[in-house]
Formats: sequence, C-alpha cells, structure tokens
Amino acid sequence: MSVSLSSSSSTFLFKSTKKCSFSAQSISSNLLFKSQRCFPHICASSSVNTGLNSELDAISGFSEIVPDTVIFDDFERFPPTAATVSSSLLLGICSLPDTIFRNAVDKALGDSDCYTQDDPSLRLSCFYNKALVNVGADLAKLVPGRVSTEVDARLAYDTQGIIKKVHELLKLYNKLEVPPERILFKIPATWQGIEASRLLESEGIQTHMTFVYSICQAAAAAQAGASVIQIFVGRLRDWARNHSGDAEIEAALARGEDPGLSLVTKAYNYIHKYGYKSKLMAAAVRNKQDLFSLLG
Repeated sequence: MSVSLSSSSSTFLFKSTKKCSFSAQSISSNLLFKSQRCFPHICASSSVNTGLNSELDAISGFSEIVPDTVIFDDFERFPPTAATVSSSLLLGICSLPDTIFRNAVDKALGDSDCYTQDDPSLRLSCFYNKALVNVGADLAKLVPGRVSTEVDARLAYDTQGIIKKVHELLKLYNKLEVPPERILFKIPATWQGIEASRLLESEGIQTHMTFVYSICQAAAAAQAGASVIQIFVGRLRDWARNHSGDAEIEAALARGEDPGLSLVTKAYNYIHKYGYKSKLMAAAVRNKQDLFSLLG
C-alpha cells in the first residue's frame, strides 16, 4: 500500500476508545515518534494487503477526520464527516473564482436587512455573521456530523459578548432550519471563553474550545463541559523550537517528547480518567508521522 496524505491543514477528531502509548527519540534537532504498539495495517510504509483502498481508509477506523480546506473538489475524493466555518474559510471562498459556496457569501452580501444598519461596523458584522451561517448551513447539507462555527476572536476576553454572539448566530441558523444538535460554536479557551462555554453548555448549546495550549486550559474546558477541545500540535512544536521557559514544554522536551503530541496525550488521558463528555481534536497535524502517533 503506497498512498500519501498531502493535506497539510487537516484536522483530526479522536473518538476511539483504543489507547496507545508513545516513545520519542531525538535525531539531530528533529523528533521521530514511534508508537510502542503499532497498528500493523496502517503503518506508513506497510505492504500488508488488508483490502483497504488507502491509508486514509485505514486510519478512519480509529479516528474521525475533519479536513480543513478551501479546495472543495476534495469533498468528493475525501468526504469529511464534519466541518468548520471560519473567517479564513470565508476569505478562501472569496479568493477563488468559482466554488460551490460562493453563492452563500454573495447572498449574505446582498441581504437587505444588513443595509438598514446605519453604523458601518454593525453593517459589516451583519454581513459577516450571515456569510458564516450561510456557508455553515451549506456545509451541514454535505457532512453527516457537526459544523463548527467560529466566534469572533476579538470577543475572547468578554464572556457576555461571546454568549451574545453565539445566540445571534444560533438564531440565524434556526432561520435556515439547521438543527442545533448539528452546530458547534468555536470559542477561544481564555478563562472568559471557558466560562462562556460552561454557561452555553448549560443551555444545551454545544461549544468547541480552541487555542488550547496547556493542560490547565484543557482540564478547565473539560470541567466546563465543552463538547470539543482542540489542541494545535504543530503550533506548539513551532513555539518550542523558538522559545524556552515554559515549564510544561520544557518538561516534555526533557523527556524527549514532542510538546504538541505530549499535550494531546495528557488531555486525552485526563478526559477519560475523569469521565468528561468532551471529545478531543488534534489540529495543525502537519505530517503522517504525527497522524500515526495520535491514532485512536
């Protein structure tokens, strides 16, 4: 089996109950990660004939895969189970000449309700909210799972501002008849964001915590009842290469571990040890070795 996974911005959502332990050894300045218990039919260079079409088919049996891309032709080749709509996705849609989601953005820009706003900033916010929701609603028709919608990161330190924004977006989704159980709201994991998550989850509104870079953030988000907790593996690695002084990162490096992979493992173990409902999402997965190290 010789198939490569070329997407550098894919996101992987882990829901399997199978557990792995990992070891790492340093080679020059790079870290090579090896699973102590390798899954024989999904190793990167496996020649075993398993009847599966690709490595992607194989890994899908262990972890749920959520591509994060604006190359929408990939939807037919690699149909995702869930999706995310964000400001960067909208920018990507606007920069491409012809995509299946362009009409959703154009429809938002032509919405007459937004033109009634006298304040330019409120008018722009109206266009943005409607574009997010229109694209999110279209995505909900294409994927069987949940669609995560980004909450403006400028509200990261404003609990009530986050809650107000989520209610606004949810109201727009309701108008488009997208069921609330199909929607997640992506919130920065500041203390104010985590508190907003706790309050929203108590209302039955599902939240997706992002920008989680430490175990204390992951633990607090799990305790708040967040539906999804997202950790950026690659970004943590980038930070560790250029900075020092963070005790958690330094401890991981001292053990010969990659800080991003180490945090995902710690958060996964914490969530399952205490029985929290949160699902763990590993993002910024930059290569297949990361993927195989995180499977399950």
